[in-house]
Amino acid sequence: MSTTELHFQSLEQVAILLRRKKLSPVELVDAILARIVRLNPRLNAYISVVGEQARAQARKAEREISSRRYRGPLHGVPVALKDNIWTRGVRTTAGSKILADFVPAADATVARRLARAGAILIGKTNLHEFAYGVTTENPHYGATRNPWAQDRIPGGSSGGSAAALAAGMCFGSVGTDTGGSIRIPASLCGIVGLKPTFGRVSCAGVVSLARTLDHAGPLARSVTDVAILLRAIAGRDALDPSTASVPVPDYPRALLGRLGRLRLGWPGDYFFERVDEEVRRAVESAARQLEKLGAKIEKVALPNVSDSEAPSSQIALAEARQYHESMGYFPARAAEYGEDVRKRLEAGRDVAAVDYLQALEVRRQAQAEFEAAFQLVDAILAPTTPVAAPRLGDKLVTLGEVQEPVRAALLRLNRPANFTGLPAISVPCGFTRGGLPIGLQLIGRPWEEARLLQIAFAYERATNWHTRHPRE
Repeated sequence: MSTTELHFQSLEQVAILLRRKKLSPVELVDAILARIVRLNPRLNAYISVVGEQARAQARKAEREISSRRYRGPLHGVPVALKDNIWTRGVRTTAGSKILADFVPAADATVARRLARAGAILIGKTNLHEFAYGVTTENPHYGATRNPWAQDRIPGGSSGGSAAALAAGMCFGSVGTDTGGSIRIPASLCGIVGLKPTFGRVSCAGVVSLARTLDHAGPLARSVTDVAILLRAIAGRDALDPSTASVPVPDYPRALLGRLGRLRLGWPGDYFFERVDEEVRRAVESAARQLEKLGAKIEKVALPNVSDSEAPSSQIALAEARQYHESMGYFPARAAEYGEDVRKRLEAGRDVAAVDYLQALEVRRQAQAEFEAAFQLVDAILAPTTPVAAPRLGDKLVTLGEVQEPVRAALLRLNRPANFTGLPAISVPCGFTRGGLPIGLQLIGRPWEEARLLQIAFAYERATNWHTRHPRE
């Protein structure tokens, strides 16, 4: 197998090679580190790379596998973590100047669970400062570039994770998603990203953005790989009271179950308003493919979903401001923030208590509206983002005859799932004429990640979008 072929193998595939001892964890780690050395100066996907630690973990994994102490499909596999996830003994900057030298004394729960499964941490990925943005144009650590077109953004805030995966610089990652920060970069970089149900995956040890909107979740190059990662990190955690005591399915096994009678919702209003024509055609084509697989697609009404935009923003503004004040970062160290994040934290001061409480009431109404839709369908399909990756530095995108801020456009179709806490996944569903990836979003019922993954897996097997990789 050539080095390039190895880099773009799936997590599932390298796990098989490791288990059968046709590949050693040390060889695998060395290959990924060499690729990072070559590509990261161009893409800037990683803030920190922990080569010596990774090699030590690889040697340990090799001994364990050789002595028949195999822990499962993550054992010996190099993964990355977004740099707002605590890692014991490894600095966790959250993409900020304020935490540039912060070295946690403990792992975040998701980091600890991955380590317990035998995964090898290869490095910490770049992100929008404090995860409060969608472009990963970081003023302190530099912008991450999209591997498909290096003059384009990778999305954010988990942009470094998505870029590293698309470029073959790791086999899986965990990111965070408060308004689309897993799904947006997954869509723009042509990979798979899942935001689970609120409370499915612990956020203990994750630098918070907005506590009632924050989610941690997996990114990878295939649906199966995402299922493997989710199985490892999901579940109740005493350190995070928001996590629920809901059984964790065997997600990889669930992929192989029969789809059965499948009903998918087509929300004509809101999710298909102000969408680029190439994106619309790709999603419509994906819907036709799902129909060939036996799905029945029905129109669903979500007439009030647009009413959630302002309340969702108010919750994020208020909770972000509260967190940064409680940590003593803001306003005391306001000058150390990038301009865009500083302005948002300043705006958080202006959210009145009555507006915050009203926003929570709108959330309950939105949850009820989705619940009514899910009486009719198993999942809702939509574009992940209304446009493919904008250029670095662009402030506006044009949709038809309307110009819209890049941030607002990329958040618009993702925020509803954060606002309601519903699980949502982005899978590749096509490319623009210019060769930029397009993402299909599936939104599901609470706790039904297994069903979402099953639908996404069936679509992935029927197409080849996920097998394409950017040229170097």
